[in-house]
Amino acid sequence: MLERFKLDGKRALVTGGSRGLGREIALALAEAGADVAITGRDEESLEATAKDLKSHGVRVWSHQADATDSEETERMCETLLEETGGIDILINNTGGRLVNVPVEEQTLEDWNRIMDLNLTSTFLCTKAIGGAMITQGRKGRVINVASISGMIANRGIGGRSYETAKAAVIQFTKATAADWAPHGITVNAICPGGFMTEPNQRWASENPDVIVEFESAIPMGKFGEPEDLGPLAVYLASDASRYMTGASLVIDGGYTLW
Repeated sequence: MLERFKLDGKRALVTGGSRGLGREIALALAEAGADVAITGRDEESLEATAKDLKSHGVRVWSHQADATDSEETERMCETLLEETGGIDILINNTGGRLVNVPVEEQTLEDWNRIMDLNLTSTFLCTKAIGGAMITQGRKGRVINVASISGMIANRGIGGRSYETAKAAVIQFTKATAADWAPHGITVNAICPGGFMTEPNQRWASENPDVIVEFESAIPMGKFGEPEDLGPLAVYLASDASRYMTGASLVIDGGYTLW
């Protein structure tokens, strides 16, 4: 049974893989045997994560890119396809809320920036990397990191562009899964709840009441640890999940149960 979870010989791309949930996912894939490419905006964190990935004895590629820049995202995909020779597992992890403003005050510029970060980047990477899977005849895996925020409205915080973008990612996951199933490519989404990543640590310092209220509503009583995402990503990336596609898997400590 455990053989079906191994990723030996596979090549994965984790966008936003230099820190937070993306870093933990990348490390889990490497531990399972996959060669891993990571992208991110911060060169220092990219180098640090690449070093940790190499300690697992796998090949590692890193590429600095801003996911809100569509042309830069497309160039990044082209470069990594050429450097790796082809990617079997795509993890569209890049995203974030970034703003805390009511709808009536949010600018179009901010709205578009959040959409580009969370939704357009997912589309562009799926189109380029998944499209290459089709042309190369790879039975690949696409895993979109959405959010429970794509299913509910978060309490006490603005920036509804985030909820909107993540809801669209969930539906994009389903539609693409239906289209690509005949090619042997599965497309699934992970929907995390509260995890104390660097961005959420910042939210906690700026909006402590919101964070306290959020945590108090989790049936399991606490936020998740970033490393809790790794095993779920490995499952979706591996042969163990070969008959699952179009699914949105919630991992939130029970937050959305009530």
